[in-house]
Amino acid sequence: MFNRLREARNAREWSQARLIHEIEQYARRHVLDIGSAASLRVYVSEWENGKRSISERYAKILRPVLGVTDEELFGRPAPSAVTPAVGGYDELISRIDSARNVSLTMVDTFMNQTELLRTVDRQMGAANLVDQMTGHLATLEDALTFAVLPETRRPVARALAGAATLAAWQALDAGSVERAWRHYELGKRAAQEADEPMYLAHATAEQAYVLCDAGRPAIAVELVRNAQQVGGQRISPRLRAWLYAAEAEIAAKAGLAEDCRRALERAAKCLPDGEEARDPDMLSIFLNHGHLARWRGNALALLGDDDAVSDLYTALDALDPTFIRATAGLRCDLAQAHLARGELDQAHDHVRQARMLANRTGSVRHRRRIEQITQEL
Repeated sequence: MFNRLREARNAREWSQARLIHEIEQYARRHVLDIGSAASLRVYVSEWENGKRSISERYAKILRPVLGVTDEELFGRPAPSAVTPAVGGYDELISRIDSARNVSLTMVDTFMNQTELLRTVDRQMGAANLVDQMTGHLATLEDALTFAVLPETRRPVARALAGAATLAAWQALDAGSVERAWRHYELGKRAAQEADEPMYLAHATAEQAYVLCDAGRPAIAVELVRNAQQVGGQRISPRLRAWLYAAEAEIAAKAGLAEDCRRALERAAKCLPDGEEARDPDMLSIFLNHGHLARWRGNALALLGDDDAVSDLYTALDALDPTFIRATAGLRCDLAQAHLARGELDQAHDHVRQARMLANRTGSVRHRRRIEQITQEL
């Protein structure tokens, strides 16, 4: 009956009553039959105290509600439709033959699935995508495991690199830092096999945020600079600008003011002109001068610079309204900037709006930041 339900609930700073409310809301949205509120109160208490096992019926609700995998909830691997082991030569050859027949069309399907998951994540948050992303990664890993020749492996590895990096960012947003770290390692290995320096640089730089969130910003700065070196001359101008912007943010958190400002200047020089934000060579990268203004404002706010507020409002006006999680982060930035200027009413207003958006997406990462700012108000 062992489970980590209490740990997962506490990571989101939810009471048992809040968890029950979220279960009821999820069941209502998906037309699922569950117990009454009184029954759920008993279930949650008994689940957390090891007096009742969590059935698969409720596990299917708890995973997306809490944004956790089966392993994080129960300490066991997530269920998968993929056969876990190969029993003999006949089965092995069958799996190898199937992998050899993975066509470019199938790889495109994998990439399209990742893109769909990225779009849903951007607008609704990562918590509801745990099962889908777990299954998507398992399918890609299986295809790569049994692919033999490089011409078959490389396209699959490229697809896996992109999916694993997205899964890692989703895990970080959901507060599952170990899962995030492991997914970034998977993404980096896949990028190396695919000989895709852009994917490797991106995964490495995002992994630096795990270190930064864990209270090691100085090491994180070193890692994001390593990502720039890894990419070398084979990365696009937009990705290079993104890498410098990431360095600036992390350097600000490390208290390296001059390094931060220097990285922001380099990002502005690298970034292509125009309103286009998406990098055609790296679909996970969205960056134009409006986005960079937000990044600059965030970094300057962390440094306590008065110029941060104007940059952040410029970014807020330019932000795509479908970027719900990014908007929550921007509201946190504005709250931080107003707080640094002693403008408490404005800071309170942005914290309130950030909290509403973070609740919509289920972002544990943003909720933690909101609570930190709230304690300073």
